[in-house]
Amino acid sequence: TKLMNITFIIILVATIAISYQGFNNASFFNRYKFNVGAVQKGDYVRLLSSGFLHADWQHLIFNMISLYFFQDVIIGSMGNLLFLLIYFGSMLLGSIFSLRIYKHQPYYSAIGASGAVSGIIFAAIALYPKTLSVNFLPGWLFGALYFGYSVFMMFNPQKGDNLGHTAHLGGALFGLAVVVVYAPEIVIQHAFYLGVMALPLGYMGVRLLKK
Repeated sequence: TKLMNITFIIILVATIAISYQGFNNASFFNRYKFNVGAVQKGDYVRLLSSGFLHADWQHLIFNMISLYFFQDVIIGSMGNLLFLLIYFGSMLLGSIFSLRIYKHQPYYSAIGASGAVSGIIFAAIALYPKTLSVNFLPGWLFGALYFGYSVFMMFNPQKGDNLGHTAHLGGALFGLAVVVVYAPEIVIQHAFYLGVMALPLGYMGVRLLKK
């Protein structure tokens, strides 16, 4: 377990260090943030490097505390390697999903570990949808509300809202997908709760297919 916790500590330290560098160096921040136009020109490192940058200390602390609360669930249930797969896979898919949604908006930029953290949270919810509590709500109900809000905001962007809703959704989808492959029997056992939670994702899929 100590070895597994070291993995979390390394991610935590790296994220704090890179975010701190970004706070103090605008050129560093702009070089490594996610930006649609830059990625379209082949600067693919931004798909992952943006996950280590944050807007300010509040943004950074919120993401790292959220990760801290859920990392034990994934490491304890699925192991160290799958924790890393979910974290970095969710970070990458969150960026790719944003790239797809905003492909005609080369100015679109985003930063933060939220996509990666969403993957960890939703993998944990998929494993324990009834017994895991998130913000005092059963995991499946929190998930349904979270997805509903994120999908609504993705299709109805608000001025001044700097949250990367598409990255959150992409990351969460990757976390769910890993659990479906890793423990299909758990998903089948909780199919009703996970199905209700995923309803907003179905709506999102229909909207995107119509585009």
